[in-house]
Amino acid sequence: MMPKFLQDLFKAQSYDPNNFFLIAGPCVVENEEIVMEIGEKLSTLCKNLGIPYVFKASYRKANRTSANSFTGIGDDTGMELIQKVGVTFKVPTTSDIHAHEEAAIASKYIDILQIPAFLCRQTDLLIAAAETGKIVNVKKGQFLSGASMKFAVDKIKLAGNDKIMLTERGNTFGYQDLVVDYRNIPAMAENGFPVIMDCTHSLQQPNQTTGITGGNPLLIETIAKAAIATGADGLFIETHPYPSQAKSDGANMLPLDKIAPLLEKLVKLRKAVI
Repeated sequence: MMPKFLQDLFKAQSYDPNNFFLIAGPCVVENEEIVMEIGEKLSTLCKNLGIPYVFKASYRKANRTSANSFTGIGDDTGMELIQKVGVTFKVPTTSDIHAHEEAAIASKYIDILQIPAFLCRQTDLLIAAAETGKIVNVKKGQFLSGASMKFAVDKIKLAGNDKIMLTERGNTFGYQDLVVDYRNIPAMAENGFPVIMDCTHSLQQPNQTTGITGGNPLLIETIAKAAIATGADGLFIETHPYPSQAKSDGANMLPLDKIAPLLEKLVKLRKAVI
């Protein structure tokens, strides 16, 4: 059953309570036109399919490989546009925070504070996020097991917050690839909080010599189906109208026009496995 903090989060939406929830949007805020187009498309689609929906976009990308990579259009502008999507389409929103001092600032604009995988062990960041009272979604580090995420959960709970979600996003496999161990989904579920599968970042091919991360988006459907079958409560998917033109992580994004048929299949699969 969906925990109360998620029921409260989705109270403005009409949805099937037995469905998975979706966190989706572009990797980063590029401009107002793109975020509004994606927000409108996904909120309408999810409403029609009975899927609870959270709009996602990063207001800044702080962990780019190359110094020449696009990082954002400014924190304030990025957060304001994320908030505008949420208000316009009546959906909750989420974005990454990267340092403890960002937590209180971002919490004024965003409903779910997301902790990047590389930073999931940063105690001061986890505590600062917890102290805002917002939902905290922690992405599992590529270097950690699902079972070890109990320590991130403990830090947030000790700070007085029990509105927690955990996200699986694959494990480092060699120098330039990731692999998903689906045992991590039930392992993280043992903590008693919702577990999400990041269907796009788990297909990254990092550390390319070009300084630009590669990916394998043809396997997004496979990753998503397997996650639903193994008990994931939610799915995380980055999408863009034109992934080849996206300013960040385009190599592993799902084209916006392909998300509807995928979600239709996943809704049917969810009904079959619950």
